[in-house]
Amino acid sequence: MHILFIDESGTPPKPTVADPSYFVIGGIIIPEHNWHSIRDAMLGMKARRRIRGEIKWRYFAPGNTDNRNPMRHLDWPERDEIRSEIYQIICSHPDIRTMAAICSAPAAYAMQSISNQDDIYHLTYKTLSERFQYYLQDQSAPGRKELGIVVSDHRGPRDDKRLRGHHQKLLHSGAEFTSRYENMIEGLFLEQSNLSVGVQLADMVAGAIWRGFQKKDPRWAAMIDPSLRRNRNGQIPGYGIIKVPKIGWE
Repeated sequence: MHILFIDESGTPPKPTVADPSYFVIGGIIIPEHNWHSIRDAMLGMKARRRIRGEIKWRYFAPGNTDNRNPMRHLDWPERDEIRSEIYQIICSHPDIRTMAAICSAPAAYAMQSISNQDDIYHLTYKTLSERFQYYLQDQSAPGRKELGIVVSDHRGPRDDKRLRGHHQKLLHSGAEFTSRYENMIEGLFLEQSNLSVGVQLADMVAGAIWRGFQKKDPRWAAMIDPSLRRNRNGQIPGYGIIKVPKIGWE
């Protein structure tokens, strides 16, 4: 069994907003036999550094003093140390893989099928979920079918309902350009990020990739490079980093 935890980089851009230009959904694939070790590593790190609360990408910003930020009392270098250790934890497990779908909003809104923020989110989600299906197929062997589930961050009742419906349509779609999700179990599982170590890690993946594209700052994305999904030749584009749509990128 493989679990894909996912989270997004903020809110999808509106049609009339030029910045940010990119929207990212990041994911971390954790095989069941690795779950306890990565959870224990994260909880151990937080206990050692006396962090009581949720880990979020935006909490690492130097000026973030949100009352919910368990690191608000720490200076910038200390926050960066913690962020680096989180990425080291992810990369220390060779069976764990990360992925991210990056949507160029200007290119997406040029498509006839994309007209609002939900369309942006659902297009990006479709892209990432398909790559998870391909990953499960790659992990399977004759007589052994690897299965997986998707766990997403809870956003709100209406958003959750729409995403659940979108997920179900993908699983049962017969459309020509939609994957056959034959290795997926059940529907979409939703969890509050403060209760899920996996969703918090997915948020850290999404944040690093988003910053690489939006701010042209690849520092943090480079730290998770060893964990990114690759093909047999070591290629990342289209496997661990997937641009959507395929055309229209600046």
